[in-house]
Parts: sequence; C-alpha cells; structure tokens
Amino acid sequence: MQKHILFGIVGVILGMAIGFFGANSINRDAPMQTAATVSQPAVAADSSTVPKGGMQADVAATLQKAEAEPQNFAVQMKTGDMYAQIGRFDKAIEFYKRGITLRPEDFQANVVIANAYFDLGKFEDAEGFYTRALQINPKDINARTDLGATFVERQNPDYERAIREFRAALEIDPKHEPSLYYVGIAYFRKGEGENANKALADLEKVNAASPLVGKLRQNIMSK
Repeated sequence: MQKHILFGIVGVILGMAIGFFGANSINRDAPMQTAATVSQPAVAADSSTVPKGGMQADVAATLQKAEAEPQNFAVQMKTGDMYAQIGRFDKAIEFYKRGITLRPEDFQANVVIANAYFDLGKFEDAEGFYTRALQINPKDINARTDLGATFVERQNPDYERAIREFRAALEIDPKHEPSLYYVGIAYFRKGEGENANKALADLEKVNAASPLVGKLRQNIMSK
C-alpha cells in the first residue's frame, strides 16, 4: 500500500510540473530560487513515457530518502523544492521545516521557506523567516525587499515599516528595480501620490524598458 501511495505522489509531482514556475514576489518573476540542486521539471506529464531511471525514479528515490533519512538536510530541502516547483507550498513547507530544524542558521533554507509562506499568502509567517535570513546575511537585497513586501501585502498593511525596508535595500543598490517598484506601491497605497510618482520616475531612469515601470504606472493611475 505504501508503495502505491508513493508512486501516486510521484505521478502528481510529474503531472503538475508542466509549465509551472515563479511566485508572487516581484523578486521571483524568474524561476524560484531553491535550497538544493533539483532536476528540471519534466517536459512530458505522462509518467508512463518516463524512461526507467529517469525523472520518475529520481522523484521516487528522493521521496523515499526524505522519509528514511529525517536527519539528511539536503534531501529534506530537495523534497521541499520539488513540491514548491509544482505550487504545493504547504507540502514544501513541511519538508523545509524539517531542514530548518537541522540547520536553523542556513541562509538559503530560511529564504525558501519564507518564499513558500509568501506564496501561500501567509505574510506574517514569511516575515519571521525573512527576518531570520537577514540576521544571517543583512546585505541580501532580495530578502530585504521581500521582507518589505510582506508588510505591503498583508491584510493589515504597515506601509511605514515596508518603506523603511525598501529604503534600506535601496541604500545597498539604488538601482534595484523591485525595491523601486515596491516603494512606489507602498507610497501609493499610503496615499502619498507625489512620492509614488517620484519612485516611478526613479524606476524609469534606471530602466525605462522594465516591465515594472508599466506595472507601477498602472497601479498609480488606477485610483
């Protein structure tokens, strides 16, 4: 029975892998950063066409190893990555938590679990792990911007705190496009149209061709 359940999970992972990428965060419009090296998503979803020893075997072996070796940090994080890549962030978190328990001071492990919580819309939980990641590496600009974004997107926003985080990111890199975008959003939602327009102008100066320019302009003009 356990073997049938395992291969059912393998089929779900392979089937859902088609075309999935990205996440809600502006910093992760590209394929998601992961905590471990993982195989590329399958091109074909039909598991019957996967050759023996191919992705199906790799996924099955990883899932089996994750259960058999609860103290193996790398395999717990790799399993979390596989679930994150198909959008099963709840399951990803389950395995990321196992990894975090083993290495609480691992920067990337804290980032990927924060990303998963972000993509589930659990922004307060994401805040905690981005904060921990930044305690480990205070200069990581993407984690700093994503931390700020949690204060913008939550049900009860804290725009002042968000703006502080974006400004801190921009002190590291004044041309960081996601920070410029999100500081404009925060000012706009806070009701400070002049500052929002200034952020838009700054973003245009940095990269007029950035898709974030049109996105920010659309938000500002939507009122």
